[in-house]
Amino acid sequence: MSRVQGLAPASLRRVCDTDQFAFKTTAELPFTKRIFGQPRGTRSIEFGVEIDSPGFNIYVLGLAGTGRATTIERFLQEKAADSPVPGDWVYVQNFQDLRRPRAIRLPPGKGSRFRDDMAALVESLKRGTPEAFSTEEYQEAHTSIAQELEAGRSRILQEVRQKASEQDLAIVGTPGGLVITPVADGQPMDLETFRSLPAERRAELDAARGALQRELEDALRAISGLEQDAREKIADLRRSVAASVADRLIEPLKERYDGHEESLLHLDLVRTEFVEHVDDFRPEEEDDEPASPPGAKGDPFRRYLVNLIVDHSRSTAAPVVVESNPTLRNLVGRMEYEVQFGVPTTDFTNIKAGSLHQANGGYLVVRAGDLLGNPHAWRAFKRALSDGVIRIEEPATDSVATKTLDPEPIPLDVKIVLMGSSALYYSLFGLDEDFPKLFKVKADFDADMERSPENENEFALFVAARCHEEGLRHFEKGAVGKIVEYGSRLAGSQKRLATRFGQVANVVREASYWAGDAGRETVATEDVTRAIKEHAFRSNLIEERLRRQIDDGTLFIDTSGEVVGQVNGLYVVDIGDYSFGQPSRITAQSYMGRAGVVSIEREVKLAGPIHDRGVLTLVGYLGGAYAQDQPLSLSASLAFEQNYTGVDGDSASSAELYALLSSLSGFPINQGVAVTGSVNQWGHLQPIGGVTEKTEGFFEACLSRGLTGEQGVIVPAANVEDLMLREEVVAAVAAGQFHVWAVETIDEGLELLTGVPAGERGEDGTFPDPQSTVHGAVQARLHQLAIELEAFGKDEPDSKAGETDS
Repeated sequence: MSRVQGLAPASLRRVCDTDQFAFKTTAELPFTKRIFGQPRGTRSIEFGVEIDSPGFNIYVLGLAGTGRATTIERFLQEKAADSPVPGDWVYVQNFQDLRRPRAIRLPPGKGSRFRDDMAALVESLKRGTPEAFSTEEYQEAHTSIAQELEAGRSRILQEVRQKASEQDLAIVGTPGGLVITPVADGQPMDLETFRSLPAERRAELDAARGALQRELEDALRAISGLEQDAREKIADLRRSVAASVADRLIEPLKERYDGHEESLLHLDLVRTEFVEHVDDFRPEEEDDEPASPPGAKGDPFRRYLVNLIVDHSRSTAAPVVVESNPTLRNLVGRMEYEVQFGVPTTDFTNIKAGSLHQANGGYLVVRAGDLLGNPHAWRAFKRALSDGVIRIEEPATDSVATKTLDPEPIPLDVKIVLMGSSALYYSLFGLDEDFPKLFKVKADFDADMERSPENENEFALFVAARCHEEGLRHFEKGAVGKIVEYGSRLAGSQKRLATRFGQVANVVREASYWAGDAGRETVATEDVTRAIKEHAFRSNLIEERLRRQIDDGTLFIDTSGEVVGQVNGLYVVDIGDYSFGQPSRITAQSYMGRAGVVSIEREVKLAGPIHDRGVLTLVGYLGGAYAQDQPLSLSASLAFEQNYTGVDGDSASSAELYALLSSLSGFPINQGVAVTGSVNQWGHLQPIGGVTEKTEGFFEACLSRGLTGEQGVIVPAANVEDLMLREEVVAAVAAGQFHVWAVETIDEGLELLTGVPAGERGEDGTFPDPQSTVHGAVQARLHQLAIELEAFGKDEPDSKAGETDS
């Protein structure tokens, strides 16, 4: 009879004491947005947010599903509410260097006003400029300059013509310009007539023509000077008209933005540029140069527009931006292109902001895994944080190079919250030299918290918050108790509560749905129970398929009877959002030889390193227990029967040892009992993971074949407080139909499995009678194998000697 008694039902599940709750339903509880169950993470985030020093950005570690993203965003929203609204940012044309648009910061809300004012200015300039150049005053002044030019030109030419006439010469216009030619009877002389003149006369005319030619050239130079003077007068006139238009429209704007130096500077630059380049805007006149093809230069007034890239006109707090797709362009901004005459072109109005611009002056939340998936984005991200400015960078491409811009960088003042796994954090910390300088605050989000009365009430507040915020049915306090118990089950411990609030919130939502389905106004305990069962039903197809294979005998599992060298081990199958326990047959064979203990899984490379470690630990136990006065001479094999996918972990090492000791001793193992637990070299059982799922997995296998009252599971005593069994399993234990035994040593487990005492080593180092104790039988068997092996060796011919003789 075993000395180990089965665990009491109360030890198998920690029930929540709902009498501690001072409410009937969660409707009585206040709504709160604070982070639950993360004091370390919360304090770290508070510190990281408050400290205003370079590099104190925050990396939040933790498992997915702990509610990090939602809770951090809410937390930052609360912090941002007390922070000032940052300024707006605009890009404007840089008239000195068109490739480097200027960035201007304006007070919050003034950016959109400045954009609208400049757009209105452009419209006014479009209307006012043609009107100003169509006035009678301008036309008269322009005509006066033209008439003055024409009068001067006529006077100068007339003087030259008069001198030519006096010398029988005339100035004639030709396609090649003005030429001087002799005349006869008032008409230009042809070549034959000229040649018929006496030589002396021809010489006189040639001399006179040469002298007059020099005077004509002087006259043409004088006319050119007059034309230049006229052009300058006309340019001055046009600039004067443009200045009057610009001053009339821009001066009121300068009064509106008085005190903001950057805006005033830009308005002055706009005025200067408009006046100096008024020919781009005025209507065409007769004396203009030939125009460019229509549309070749686009809208000339576009250069005076304002590109508002960050607008806080409707903001009441500092920005909190969550970037879900942190590509290079989404982070640092981008430039869009327009196609004109088949050529991609761009200007400052096509600059688009990134999330760093939008979060500037506030907080930016990014998932580390997504960010590192874009190497160009990660490098640009680090540069922005290191340099303290946002530079818009275009990704490198293999396409034909196009003209692009190099916008003025914008100063960066943002607190970054990077979320990722612990493994990624430590990898970055060790491999990226910039990372420790840029992320000096580590906020570690734990996967669970202590199950204390205070934290159970925290769970109630969390449930209430979900109901208030999402309009769910409120929970009765009994239903809250079931949520607390579900939290312990998720944590895998009676003493802990899971902080994977994403999963907890899903159960809250589903329970509210099932309460409505049942016609209840509030959520009762049965609604929570149904939500958990319905989720399991939607997810447990694989579990049912495996159980069906056990029932029909395809998967060999015995739940009754006794077999030598065979035991039911247990393992956990994890399929994402659902995990379940499953029994597995483990067998052992022992025989004469010196091969030692061989794991078949290890030999065929189906075992992982932790499992191999467990097997070697098992060998250490055998040596310590049975090879103190003689070598350990045996050959044995261990196998997970019908295992075709692989095995890892050491939670089956105790089961493998039980099977091996049964094979060596000849004492059979009760097949109605399953085993889990890791063993050390001293034979002590060590805690393992998934004890709840493993226990329930064997219970289901036994239940489908019929509970006998003799079945149960052996677990390490250190795992008792990790049990959070389903209520039907606890009920079966209470009815004596199923058992859970907690053992501390291999010896205790042997007695439960074989019904035979393990036996204690005597003072002479030997174990008791091999007929009545397991250890005695094992020792006797090992001694017998050693003798037989020695005798077999003597009967074998000396192969080496034979080889030498030959």
